[in-house]
Amino acid sequence: MSILFNPFKIQNLELRNRFVRSATYDGIADENGRVSDSQIKLFSDLADGGVGLIISGITYVHHTGQISPFHNSIADDESIPEFQKLIKVVHQRGAKIAIQLFHGGKECKYLKTKNVLPLAPSIINNDPYYSGEYREITDSEIWEVINAFGDGAKRAKEAGFDAVQVHGAHAYLLSQFLSPFTNRRQDQWGGSLQNRLRLHCEIYKNIREKVGEDYPVFIKLGVEDGFFGGLQFDEGKESAILLAKLGFDSLEISLGLRGNRYEGTEYKSHITSLEKEAYYRAWCREIKSQLDVPIMIVGGLRSLALMEEIIQNNEADCVSLCRPFICEPSLVNDWKTNKHKKLKCISCNKCVDAIYKGRQIDCILTTPQVV
Repeated sequence: MSILFNPFKIQNLELRNRFVRSATYDGIADENGRVSDSQIKLFSDLADGGVGLIISGITYVHHTGQISPFHNSIADDESIPEFQKLIKVVHQRGAKIAIQLFHGGKECKYLKTKNVLPLAPSIINNDPYYSGEYREITDSEIWEVINAFGDGAKRAKEAGFDAVQVHGAHAYLLSQFLSPFTNRRQDQWGGSLQNRLRLHCEIYKNIREKVGEDYPVFIKLGVEDGFFGGLQFDEGKESAILLAKLGFDSLEISLGLRGNRYEGTEYKSHITSLEKEAYYRAWCREIKSQLDVPIMIVGGLRSLALMEEIIQNNEADCVSLCRPFICEPSLVNDWKTNKHKKLKCISCNKCVDAIYKGRQIDCILTTPQVV
């Protein structure tokens, strides 16, 4: 049996295998941010399909972090009962589930429909990768957001989630603070790497105070921006090492701020050869070589043999997939019976396009498209 199907432990969390469903925004929460019947079905299928750990889609911890009218919330206690239903379904099918705690920062353009401006570390004039109004977050608001992450984690633990993952990647608030391109602040939250990483550290401390030392706390970390002039890997790598030493129990390594679509993003398209797969492998390898903390590799993983090679070479500890599971939630079980199975996913990014158009996530291979 492949090493990928062996049980694996992160802190005190026992997983049935090393396959992770990377957090995937689905756009099918109800209008109040609660778990929908469609999400129950989605997560049930993933658990039935053999995934070891499911990481839920982005879930906002504070009302200023919401990016969509159909965006899950854990910003209040009323969210707990519906999450308990979801968790029960996943656990009954043998999988574990973590929730991804999120704040979108200036990406929360949806807030403007409520006459609220999105928040960002700094105002950047003539930003080629962002258009729209937003305002600079104040010091007191930063602490409010930090506290909201801790409260979200406390609710997640109460609901029964097996772990939490802080979203510190892609175009969102934590990456906006870490990147010198979007963080031009002159106070304790900007300037040096330590200051730009302060938000991550304070969020971790707040979470840990509220969930205890034994509850698994992960982070998805963007270690390099998708364009020249942003965060570079040397600082991203140092950030990963500092956060692991601080106490995060696992790191999922990904992109920071997004550049041009799609090549400068975390969802590169047209992965048609082995050479194009695992496009964050070098980052994971270098970070893993300096840490004992379990590393999740994400980004264009398509071939079982390549994933197995990465784990055997100790370049990562778990393999994390997003788009392939949209198309085939039963993928892990299919691989278990046929290691030579080819993925249906063609990395066309039509699923991503659906999200950008405000629709729920879908796949052209399984769902009729709305023109």
